[in-house]
This record gives sequence, structure tokens and C-alpha cells, in this order.
Amino acid sequence: MGLIAAARKGAIVDAAFVREWIAKVSQSMQEQREYLTQLDAAIGDADHGVNMNRGFSAVMEKLGGVESEDPGEILTVVGSTLISKVGGAAGPLYGSAFRQAGKALGDGSELDPSRLLVALRAGLEAMQKLGAAQVGDKTIVDAFVPALDAWQKELDAGGSPGSITTRAREAAEEGMRSTVPLQARKGRASYLGPRSVGHQDPGATSTALIFAALERVAGSS
Repeated sequence: MGLIAAARKGAIVDAAFVREWIAKVSQSMQEQREYLTQLDAAIGDADHGVNMNRGFSAVMEKLGGVESEDPGEILTVVGSTLISKVGGAAGPLYGSAFRQAGKALGDGSELDPSRLLVALRAGLEAMQKLGAAQVGDKTIVDAFVPALDAWQKELDAGGSPGSITTRAREAAEEGMRSTVPLQARKGRASYLGPRSVGHQDPGATSTALIFAALERVAGSS
């Protein structure tokens, strides 16, 4: 079933959708590589942009050899590839999130927004279990949690796949911006103490890019 037909049935994800989403994430990481690296240079190791670009480039190469029509299997491959190819904290964190999201989806060629939300929450849980971060710690979580909360709110209101992902992207970006005045309590940035204040977290920024890519795919379906 094509993307438009799937959207008309209320489905938001099939294998083609997931592949397009990841392709757009990869494109964004390439385009924003220098920006992410600049953000990381202020409070980290100045490698976040390079690592994310390298990781998703490896993902795209890997997916080229995967013929599965199962969205869950595709996301699991994405996660496993990120874990093996991305350095720093980002690889294990994002990799665990995508892999667990894929496992949570289980079998099936199509799913609706509510099932994808369950999968993304499973991914967030895996990420938080690994990194022990909460909202306010100046990390990926500061963008991821509000994105899923906004997703749930719009879903409960009967929103379309396009409106759901738009609300999620907006909330992720707001969460990203909220990291600027925070003092980092996790990761490399936490070593800076008060000097981490005034800088936008690179992980929260890359999370916002991931949700923006998802919105672009859902809006075109």
C-alpha cells in the first residue's frame, strides 16, 4: 500500500514511510553537521555533528541491503547500526532508542499513530535507562519528552498524522530551546558546571531534527 493510501486509512507508518523518514533524518544530519558540531564545541567534544552524520550515512548504506517490509525490523536495523557506527554518547543513546522502538512495534506492515507513539515511548525509556537523564538535565530528553507529550495530546484530540507530527516537532523545538538556560547535569557538558549555562544542547537539537524529518514525511503522505 502506498503512503497516500495508508494515510487515508489512518495509518502513519509502513516500510516506505520509515525508509523515507530515516532518509530525511540522514539528509538533515548532513546539512546540519557543522551547526551541531559548533553547538557541541561549546559544551562537549565538538564531534556530535560528525558522529550523527557518519552514523546515519552508515544507516542508509545498511538499509540499502535490507528488503524487509516490516517497519519494526527496519527501525531495529537503524538502531543496531547507530550503536555500532556512532561514537560518543549519541550512538548508544539513539541506537538504543531506535532499536527498542523497532522491537516494540513487533510484526506488521502498517501501524497507526497510537502504535508509533507506544514504540517511541519504548525507545525513550531505553534511552533514559541507559543515560539516566530526566527533563531539565540538558540532554536529548529535554526535546524527546515534550515531543511525545504533545503527540499524545494531539492524538487524544483526534488529530491527523500531519497535525500530530507537527505538534511533536514544535514541542521538540521548544524543548531544544529550553536547554539554553539550563546547567548540564549529565554527560560531558556536566563537567563544565555553570559554564554550560547559555548554550543549546546539541543532543536536544538533533532530536528536534529527527522529529522535523518525521513531520515532513507525514505531511507529504
